[in-house]
Formats: sequence, structure tokens, C-alpha cells
Amino acid sequence: MWEFIGDRRSDIAFLSYQHASLVLQAVLVATVIAVAIAVVITRVPRLQGLANMVSAIGLTIPSFALIGLLLPLLGLGVPTAFVAVTFYAVLPILRNAVVGLQGVDPTLLESAKGMGMNELTSLMRVRLPLAWPVIFAGVRISTQMSMGVAAIAALVLGPGLGTYIFTGLTQIGGANALNYALVGTVGVIAVALVADGLLLLLGRLTISKGIRS
Repeated sequence: MWEFIGDRRSDIAFLSYQHASLVLQAVLVATVIAVAIAVVITRVPRLQGLANMVSAIGLTIPSFALIGLLLPLLGLGVPTAFVAVTFYAVLPILRNAVVGLQGVDPTLLESAKGMGMNELTSLMRVRLPLAWPVIFAGVRISTQMSMGVAAIAALVLGPGLGTYIFTGLTQIGGANALNYALVGTVGVIAVALVADGLLLLLGRLTISKGIRS
């Protein structure tokens, strides 16, 4: 195993970087999309039921099935992988964003309005900062979930450590089949742990001490 890793350390490092890059970019885009939708939902409450239904249905769609649906539209490679990871990343962030924004004390919003803040200023300076701890919890969940989805996306030649996992599966019985699968799996776990550690640090930097749990 150690010889296997030593011979391929540069390749493993590059695939780990690709895996992390794919997930983090997808989660960043998903966060923007989810927060934007959540803002609309809080302005039009009747849309919440529809959003919850779509979110629940989305989480039940197997990643293999979604990738299969995207394949004829986007083909093999990064676009299909990115769209699939982003789709799943949106769902937990959206739920948390709706809960977080709805949980902001209305009296604070009235106070902001009384201070002359318009809707956009109130959103950026009051609602989002107060809702951010709940939203950020969704971002952490989304990031961890997306690590696994990104590995499956290697099936359509997406970037990342999933390449090693599927190489191992296709070479079952071969000399390095187990090594490929094991290194790919452990690598995904390691990248996920590092990403979560960095997100914890980001949370301490972006969440006010006064509202930090």
C-alpha cells in the first residue's frame, strides 16, 4: 500500500485538489442560489410548501439517476459533474436558509426600517448576518454530502478521487484494485475532514461572537 501511494503521490495530490475544488466551487454557487431562493420564499410565504416538496424530492433522486439524466444534455466531463454536485448542494442549504431568515426577530426588522434602511440594506446588514449561523450549518452539511456525490461523478469522467474508486472497482481481481479503491475512499474522507476544519475556522471568522452558539 505505501509503495502504491509513494509511486502515485503526485497524482493522488492532484486528484485530491480537483476533488476539493469541484466541491467547494459547487457549494459556493449552491449557497448563492439557495440564499436567493430563500429570500424570495420569505417574501412570498406560499412558495415555502413548494420549495420543501422540491427539496424533499430532490434528496430522493439517486445521484446515478441524476447523472444519467444530465449525460445526454451536458456529455462527459466536468460540466455534468459540476451541475450534479451543485444540485445536491443546494438542497440542505436552502432548507437552512429559509429557517434562518424566518427566524429573524420581526422587531429587529422594524427597528432597521425605522432607522431608514431599505429592503436590500436590511437584508444585507440585519437579516443575513442574523440568519448566517443557521445557513452556515447547512453549508457544512452540504459540503460533506457533496464529497460523496463528487466521487460518484467520476463515473462520467468528472474530476477528483472518484477516479481511483471506479478504477479499483473495474479492476476487481487485479493486483492494485484494492489499493485504488482504498486510496480513493480514504482520500475522499481526508479531504472532507480538512474541508470541514477549514469551514469551522471560516465560521469563527464570519459569525459574530454575540450570536455564535
